[in-house]
Formats: sequence, C-alpha cells, structure tokens
Amino acid sequence: MTDIDISLTPEQQVYRDQLKCGFKQLDAVFADCMEEAEAVFSEQGIADYLSGASLVCMIGRGFEPVLIYLEEMPQIVQCTDESMIKTISQCVWDFSRTPNGKSILPFLQSIPEAARRLGSTEQLQHYIDVIFDMMKRTTRSIHGHVDTIPSDGLPELLNQTTYLLHELSIEGIKNWIDYGADNYRNHPERQKDYFSLQSADSRAVFQRERHGTLFTDNERKLNLYMHGLWQDHDHFVPYSLGFDELRKPKPYYDSLGIRVPDVYDDHAGISGINRYRATIAHIAAHRRWGEAIWADNFSPFQRISIEVFEDSRIEYLAIQKYPGLRSIFQALHPYPIEGSCDDVHSSCLLHRLAMISYGLLNPEHGYKESKINEFIARFHEIMEQGEAGINDMVQLGISYIAQSKQASDSFPNIIFDNTVVDYRDDNRHLWKFIEEGDEEESFDDKKEFERDEHDVDKLPPRHYPEWDYNSKTYRPDWVSLYETLHYKGDPEKINQILAKHDSLAKRLKKMLELLKPQQMVRIRYQEEGSELDLDVAIRSIIDFKSGHTPDPRINMSHRNDGRDIAVMLLVDLSASLHEVPEGCDQSILELSREAVSLLALTIEQLNDPFAIAGFHSDTRHNVRYLHIKGYSEHWDDEVKSRLSAMEAGYSTRMGAPIRHAAHYLENQPADKKLLLILTDGEPADIDVDDEHLLIEDTRKAVEELSSKNIYTHCISLDKKADDYIGDIFGKNGYTVIDHVEKLPEKLPQLFMSLTK
Repeated sequence: MTDIDISLTPEQQVYRDQLKCGFKQLDAVFADCMEEAEAVFSEQGIADYLSGASLVCMIGRGFEPVLIYLEEMPQIVQCTDESMIKTISQCVWDFSRTPNGKSILPFLQSIPEAARRLGSTEQLQHYIDVIFDMMKRTTRSIHGHVDTIPSDGLPELLNQTTYLLHELSIEGIKNWIDYGADNYRNHPERQKDYFSLQSADSRAVFQRERHGTLFTDNERKLNLYMHGLWQDHDHFVPYSLGFDELRKPKPYYDSLGIRVPDVYDDHAGISGINRYRATIAHIAAHRRWGEAIWADNFSPFQRISIEVFEDSRIEYLAIQKYPGLRSIFQALHPYPIEGSCDDVHSSCLLHRLAMISYGLLNPEHGYKESKINEFIARFHEIMEQGEAGINDMVQLGISYIAQSKQASDSFPNIIFDNTVVDYRDDNRHLWKFIEEGDEEESFDDKKEFERDEHDVDKLPPRHYPEWDYNSKTYRPDWVSLYETLHYKGDPEKINQILAKHDSLAKRLKKMLELLKPQQMVRIRYQEEGSELDLDVAIRSIIDFKSGHTPDPRINMSHRNDGRDIAVMLLVDLSASLHEVPEGCDQSILELSREAVSLLALTIEQLNDPFAIAGFHSDTRHNVRYLHIKGYSEHWDDEVKSRLSAMEAGYSTRMGAPIRHAAHYLENQPADKKLLLILTDGEPADIDVDDEHLLIEDTRKAVEELSSKNIYTHCISLDKKADDYIGDIFGKNGYTVIDHVEKLPEKLPQLFMSLTK
C-alpha cells in the first residue's frame, strides 16, 4: 500500500483518483484540501473543483498553481458561488494559451483577495474581465504575428491588485487600467512604470479615481446599522455602476440579498456613508412595512404612480421612527422645478410624479399646481389616520393617473431631468406576476367564487398558439384561456371517499414505503443540527485551548436523497364525464373524483410537490383552466373542498391547457417533471369540424413539453382511444383503462409505476 492510501480516507481516495495530476507534493496536502472543500462545496461543486484542478495541472506550470487553486478555491466560493470554480480554472487555461504564462501565478494569487474585497460573483467576474481585457490590449504582435510578445505591464498590475482593491472601486480600477493600456500600449518600459505605480501620471490618475466611500471599507458598519436599527439580518451584495452604462442599475433586494453600489460619492452635502444609510433605510422600510401586489391588472402608468406613493408611504413611516432621516432623504431627492416641463411634444408624467414625491418629503415645497397639492394633502390625510397600507397607495396612484392624465403622457420623448431618486430601490419586490408565481397565489382564497359559467373572471386571459397541421404553422394567440380558482364544496365528501377505500389506501401505503427515499445524506459543518459532529467538535476544543478561534460549526444534520419529482395532474372536465359506464353505478366524474382523491393522498405521503387542475372549453375563445391544488398547498380541507365541487361541462380542447399546465410545472425546481392527463375522450370542440386538427395540436403541445424535459403521460378512459392516442402521446406515453370502475385503484398504482 502506498503512502497516499494511508493518509486518505476511502472517500478521499476516490476523489484523489479523480484528480488527474501526478505531482508527489499533492500527497501531503490533498487530505486537508478535500476536508475544507467538502465543508463548502456541493457534490457537483467537488466534481468541478477536481476537474478544474486537473485542468490547472495540465498547463505545465509546475505544482504551485495547482496548490494555490486547491487551497484558495473554497474561500473564493464562500465569497461568491460555485460558478467561479469552472470560471477560474478556465481562465488559467486561457492564460496558458497566450504568451502571458508567467502571469498565471500572480493572477491566481490575486483572486482570493479580489473575491474578499469585491464580495459578489458579479463583481469578481468584472475583475476577471478587466484583467483579460488589459492583457489583450497590451500583448503585442510583430510583423503581423498575433500574441508573440507578452504584456509588459500585466505582471506589474497583478502584483499591485491587493493595494488597488483596497483603495479603488472596481470601476476606478478599470478606468486606471484603461488610461495605462491606451497610452502605453507600445512603450514597454513606461507601461511597467505605470502599472507598478511608479510614474507621475499613474499616481495622478490613481488619485483621480480614488474617491467616494467604498462599501467594502464600511460593510461591518452598515451591517451593524441594519441589525441594530432595523433588526434585519439579510446580507449585502455590492454591484458596480461602471459596467452597465445602458441599464444604470439601482439598488434592489431579492432572495439572494440586498444589492447596493460598491461606492458612493458625497452628494448634495450628504456623505457617502449617509447615502448608504439612506438606501438601506429605504429598503429596510419596504421590507418591514411593504408587501407585494399583483401587477397584471394595472397599466404601466398606474404602476409608476403607485410606486411613487408607496415609496413615500414607507419613507413617511421610517421618518416617524427615525426623524433624522428626513433631512437626508430631502437633500438626496432631486428638486423638480415647477414649470420646467411644459413642452407639449414631450411626456411630463415622471416630472409631475417627482414633484409629488418631493412635495411629500418637504412641507415647504412651494408648488402651486392644484392637482399636485390636492394629492399631497390626500396622502397626508390618509397617513395621519394611521394603519395606511399598500391598498391605500394603490387607490391614490390610480386616482392621480385618472385625474391628471394628459395626451402628451404617451409621447415617446420622456423628460427625465430631476426625476430619478437614486437612493431608492427599483421596486421589483413590489410586484408579482401571475405568469411567474405559483398559481394558487393568484387568487384570494378567502373569497367564494360564484358558479357562473358565463362570467369572465377579472384576470385577463392567457393567449396560446394552436398548431395547424394543414399549413404546418402555428396560429398565433389563437386560444383564449381563462384561469380561476375552483369554487368550493364540502370537504367531508372527500373524507367519505377515503374512508370508503380505506383498505385500498392501506395497501397503497405499504407500496409507498418502497418508493420513499431511503438514502440518508450527512450534511456536516452546521452551526445548528440534529447531532454533534465529534471530529469538528474535538478540533474546536483544541483550537480553543490553544488560543485560536474555534470553529462554531460543530453539528451535523441528515436529509433524504434519491427522489426529486414534481407532478401536475390535469383532469378533463368535459360534459361526457357525466356518463355512467355500462355495468357501473357511478358516473365517470364520480370515479374520477375518487381516483384523484386517492392519488393526491398517495403523492402527499411521498412529499412530492404536485398540483391538480381541471379544464374544459367552449370554443377557442373560452377555454377554462380551474386550479384545484397548487404546489405550495398541502392535502387539506381547503383542497378537498375544491375537489368535492368538481363538475363537468362543455368540450375537450386539450392543447392550450397542456401548455398552460407546463408553464407552471417547468418553474418547479425538481429534476424530473411529470404531467399526468386524465381524460375520457379525444380532443374536440364545437367550433372545429376537422377531427384531426385538435389531435395534431395536442400532439404538438406534447412535443413542446418534451423539449422542456417534461414527461407527459395520458390516462384514457376511452375504449376507442387506440385509434388516436398513440399518435398524440407516443408508444409509451399513455395507458388505456378499459374497466373504468377500477380507476380509483389503477390511477395511484400507475403513478407509482411511473415514478419508482
């Protein structure tokens, strides 16, 4: 047995075999490197890590680049994300394909500090792009041969990056590099002096770019401000203002953190650190007192107006809590001058709204326009009554647009002067869109829906194309699909169904045990977990007794692994479900309800995310999609009440409902996605004479789902289905149940066989 076998665990030996690198020096450090990597990376991250190290080893620059890559990559990923693993190894490979191979080592040495200082994947990618752009611009060619002489300034630059990162923003570094690359491209010695900060013009440009308050120098202070004053513990992610001149990004927050600029200059008498505080206070106020609303029923003008009043509302509340914010907000808010936007050929809506916004901050605004003063007064009247919320601002915003709208507001030439409040975020958190969210969230569950088949719901229709097999083209926006939450019935009806099939449910439960994930995966290095990780705990005690800071991640937890499936059940609710099959005492609708109830119980016990919806149609202008259960809902009385009220009517236009179901299913994060369609007949509708038209459209819809990695399976109760169903769903994409009375038993068993 070799030395490496003695020093590595069996799992680490497997990893060592994956690393294609023969340096003997690796044997002494590989175990420690993998221990740190396992604490940080996912399984895929470890695979990329080893693959990247193999790539670095292949460049032929010795052991040191491999060692730096292996030792530093876990720390880099902790500051960014796992996408950097592949990015950096590929950068090293790209470096090795140029004459600048000697710069590989200083490049790798600069990356960890860049990751720590810049603090985000986006910023680190900017840094890498700047370095490669500089290398490309300063690598010289002779007599038409490209890349023959390496960049003279690149090694000097890389040796200075730690200092540069502590003194300049990434935009400032880019500007400093641009000056040197443009002016000393063909002057090697002067280029070296410039990028080593030895020349006078280098230091002058450096001082010119050395301005503002850097986020990285004040991150701890801003975190304490956020925690102490706002009791908000989300983390900040900096971005640069210098790499997106067209879009000009603004602060915002999402599930990944709070995005703020990497540098703020002093402005309007307000220091850079107070500009950060203003931005953070505005965002924190949104997070504390705001809520998201549906955007689909508002026009663009209405949304802009609502945003202005909502921004003013949360700032009003913030000022009530911390009065000192008023002077900062007021100083940073642009002052739109009344009468400066009277151009009849331009849109002045933003200018008028900015006047309202400023007037709400500054009681001494001095504006004379009656409509602006009216809405400022209405706002303060609402706020002084207390308990004002987003809905009050919605009404104010809509009302202002309705009462002040001018013909010129729709003109393409928009006046932006003194309208951009740059300390405010971009309000993306304020809006949620039906097409991007879980479908059951689109409706108010507390509201009972009236059973009026001819009433068009408040939500606008979704338009879908339909395939014309004669012309081999899509008919664009051909079908109008209306979606609604299914009205409710008595959930006790479903409980009675489950009690009726109690013995079947028990048999299914035994079968389910074979499908449940059995493999347990250990997750180590957790500050909170289900049990103590003895190895880490002992190391922490040793560190503590020796005077070092102990690692607090001394716990571990476990999770199941091996099953990741999302399911959508789409139920045909056409009028033919009222038929009672020969030899049965129940209608197809009643049998379908029983089958769906047992299937829902089955999937709930497996903890697979699943949704249920029904559909029917009355011509292409009125396809109905009825939500019965959403992905975030559990199998409870709320869902049972909708299922118990399930009724049938109209026709079976299937293509658009399949496309709409896929719209929700494809947004699920599962590895495998299954669309089950329960139907009793072929696709048909009263406005279609060609019996093949809707069959071909449904076949095309199934093909579209297949291209999105969604597996479709049809359960047909039609004894004549063999004539057409194979053409739609393929050889293995369907099951025909001849004995309809066995549907409650067959449907859950079929699901288990498809997902085992």
